[in-house]
Amino acid sequence: MNITLPHDHGPHSHHLQTEMPRPETFDTVADLMKIMSDSKRIQIFWLLCHCEECVINISALVDMSSPAASHHLKLLKTAGLIISRREGKEVYYTAAKTPRSQVLHDMIERMVDVTCPSVEIFEDSNSYDSTTQTVNAVHELLTADLRKRYTIEELAQRFHINQTTLKTVFKTVFGRSIAAYMKEYRIKRASELLTQSDDPISDIAAAVGYENQSKFTEAFEDVTEMRPKDDRKRR
Repeated sequence: MNITLPHDHGPHSHHLQTEMPRPETFDTVADLMKIMSDSKRIQIFWLLCHCEECVINISALVDMSSPAASHHLKLLKTAGLIISRREGKEVYYTAAKTPRSQVLHDMIERMVDVTCPSVEIFEDSNSYDSTTQTVNAVHELLTADLRKRYTIEELAQRFHINQTTLKTVFKTVFGRSIAAYMKEYRIKRASELLTQSDDPISDIAAAVGYENQSKFTEAFEDVTEMRPKDDRKRR
């Protein structure tokens, strides 16, 4: 579009006309700014830039009800700023790995001068080494007796580590969230017991931390794509 300007102040004005983005581009930016106009929503988005969390924990971290947190999460997801995944009955949320999300994340931290916790962890090598040792100790506890189950809060209190730091570094070291890693670990151990012993499936389920056999079967099929009894037949 070529507009004749009322005042001619030089070639830069004409250059801006050719370089100016289309109005629809600014509409997109405006819509994004509207979505991020709520302080709690910004807080939730910033939080999810550094971790993967469920609605219950998100609502606790930002001090609001679960329905209210769910409303904000729905708006953020619709805008493409966060993504979600389902694990059993739990839904986990984290920031989308997109340029738009990264720009917003950087903008928030630059505007209010906050420090990215993940950067803080990785830039201090001594701190990271110490945290890694703690996470390895957590791993040893989790896998020592599969009959026992621990919440993130219990682990954080026991090992004197921030919950977000624990989850971030555990995923970095072991490639999975704690919940996903332990689910696979339990099922792999169960598969070994199924092929190495004649113990009833219910006993094996209990030995790896599943008191409910139907939940054990559901988890087993999710990980191995076969039922426990079919896995036993392979030996």
